[in-house]
Amino acid sequence: VQLQASGGGLVQPGGSLRLSCAASGSIPRIVRINVTGWYRQAPGKQRELVAAITSGGSTNYADSVKGRFTISRDNIKNTVYLQMNSLQPEDTAVYYCNLESVSTYWGQGTLVTVSS
Repeated sequence: VQLQASGGGLVQPGGSLRLSCAASGSIPRIVRINVTGWYRQAPGKQRELVAAITSGGSTNYADSVKGRFTISRDNIKNTVYLQMNSLQPEDTAVYYCNLESVSTYWGQGTLVTVSS
């Protein structure tokens, strides 16, 4: 299973971005039962969970992004999205997608820079 993250970039404060995390390869049926999340790591800081969604659609958010970020998934496309609105400079980080099932998978990071 490979995870491909995309959608990062440079955006001004108050702007929006949508990140995508697409799973590809041979995905065992058991792995389709999973929790997929977005983590981020800012320079000099530890990696932190931003948002997560179960295969059943239950979601969880870090307090710092509640009301601004929305995680969703398309189980047909094996893709999880993170819609980020009202972005602030403190949201600047490398964002990683993660899939937790019988095994753990990580995608490569995608850089989000919020700056004027």
